[in-house]
Amino acid sequence: MSGLTLRLVPALAQISTRDWDALACPDPKNRNPFVRWAFLQALEETGCTGPGTGWQAMHLIAEDAGGALKGAVPLYGKSHSQGEYVFDHGWAHAYEQAGGRYYPKLQACVPFTPVPGPRLLAASDSARAMLAAGLRAAPEQTGASSVHATFARAADMAALKAQGFLERLDVQYHFHNPGYAHYEDFLASLSSRKRKALRKERRKAQEGLVIEHLSGASLHPEHWDAFFAFYQDTGARKWGRPYLNRAFFEEIHARMADDVLLIMAREDGNWIAGALNFIGGDTLYGRYWGRLAERPLLHFELCYHQAIDAAIARKLARVEAGAQGGHKIARGYAPVLTRSAHWFRDTRLHEAVADFLRQERAAIHHDVSALEAMTPFRKGGGLAPSPKGSGDDHGTL
Repeated sequence: MSGLTLRLVPALAQISTRDWDALACPDPKNRNPFVRWAFLQALEETGCTGPGTGWQAMHLIAEDAGGALKGAVPLYGKSHSQGEYVFDHGWAHAYEQAGGRYYPKLQACVPFTPVPGPRLLAASDSARAMLAAGLRAAPEQTGASSVHATFARAADMAALKAQGFLERLDVQYHFHNPGYAHYEDFLASLSSRKRKALRKERRKAQEGLVIEHLSGASLHPEHWDAFFAFYQDTGARKWGRPYLNRAFFEEIHARMADDVLLIMAREDGNWIAGALNFIGGDTLYGRYWGRLAERPLLHFELCYHQAIDAAIARKLARVEAGAQGGHKIARGYAPVLTRSAHWFRDTRLHEAVADFLRQERAAIHHDVSALEAMTPFRKGGGLAPSPKGSGDDHGTL
C-alpha cells in the first residue's frame, strides 16, 4: 500500500475513461457494464445524479506517486435513501428519533442499479485494502454519518469486513445456464407439471404480438422513444417520478448500444411494452420494464422468458432478473444471496445495527433454504442449474 495516496473526486469527467475502465473491466469475460465509465458518466452528464438529486459524486481514488490511477470507488454523498434497494430507512428513522443526524451518508454503488458487481476497483489486493480503509475514513472527512457499499462482490466484502464493516444479506433470483442449446432444453430440466404451465403461459402472453430483440445497430430513436414512455409509466407508479431522463438513454445509445438488449412487444403495428437489458461478459442483466397496454402475463414473457431465450442464444451463463420477486422461482430463477457492507461513525448505532444484522442474516439463510425447495426443476435429472454463487445481480423488473 505504500506509495499510494487517496483523494475524493467530485466528477467522473475528471478521471480518464481508459484508466477507470482498466480497473472496472480488466477481464472482458467478467465485464459488468454498470461500472463502466460510460454508464456512470451518463448519469452525471445528464443530471440523473448531481445537484438537486440527492446523489453527489465524490469518487474515491488511489494514485501512485506518478499520478497513475491504481484504485477507485464509485462513491456518492446522499441526502436520502432512495434508489438504493438496500433499505435503511428504519435505521435512519431510529437514529434521528434518538437525536442523531443520519444524512448525509456515503454510498459506494451504482445509482438506481441493484446489480452486484465490483465496488472497490483495484489493480492489486493492497490497493483494494487501501480503498476499504479510505472508505471507513471518508465519513470523518466529509461529515457523513456512515458509509455503505451495496451489492458488493466477495473480494470487496472481505476487504471491507477486515475494516470493521458490517455484512448485510439479501436475496435475488438468477437464471443459471449450464449449457442449454435451446429453451426446450431448459424446459426438459423442469418437472412435467411446471413445463406444461410455462408453455401455456408463454402461448397466452404472445397471442397477437410481435416480439423483437434489438441491440447495437438495430436500435433506433423510435425504439428509445417508445421505451422511455414505458419507463415513465413504471417509474411514476413505483417511485412517484422516474429516476432517469430521456437524455440518459440517448447517452447510453451513443456510448453503449452494443451492451444493450431491448426486448420490445408490438401489437397492430404499435409498440406496447418493452424490457431493457444490459449485456455483460457472461451475464444478461435485466433492468427496467414498462407497458402502455395491459396484457396478461406480458411482464413475465418480456422480462423472464425472453431473457432466458436471449441468454441461451448468446451462450451467457446467467440472467440476473432484478431485485425482489419470488414469482421468478416458478419461471426458472433460483434464489441467490447478495451482500452489502455498512459502517457507522457513531459506535452506538454501529453496535445496534450489528445486532439487528446478526438476527436478519439468520432469517435470510432460513428463507433461502425454503426458497430453494420451491424451484421447479426435476429432482435428480436433466441439466440442473447451480443456484449457489456470490450473488452478483440485476435490476427492478
